[in-house]
Amino acid sequence: MPQYAVLLYSPTPGDPADVPEEEIAAHMAYGDRIGELGGTIVAAAALDASTEAVSVKGTVVTDGPFAETKEVLAGFFVLEARDRDHALEIARLCPSTWRGGVEVRPILGE
Repeated sequence: MPQYAVLLYSPTPGDPADVPEEEIAAHMAYGDRIGELGGTIVAAAALDASTEAVSVKGTVVTDGPFAETKEVLAGFFVLEARDRDHALEIARLCPSTWRGGVEVRPILGE
């Protein structure tokens, strides 16, 4: 099956400590729901707050995320789905859409 990176965005600074308990519980249930919908999570990770990021641009190293935005990358998972429409069907149900959003991107070669 094709694989898709599902990028999870949260309001800046994307601190995991700021995620409401009900959203965390919904994320846990969401993992089970993906299987029920015929998808598979291959890998997943939450990221620390963007205040912990360090960026490298050429030879310059700076504290903070690569770009200053009102929403930051807070985590991701790799999803196996039948096709793009299937991946989008699954992504629409992601609790990260409650306060931020998700981006679905095909993984090259998959």
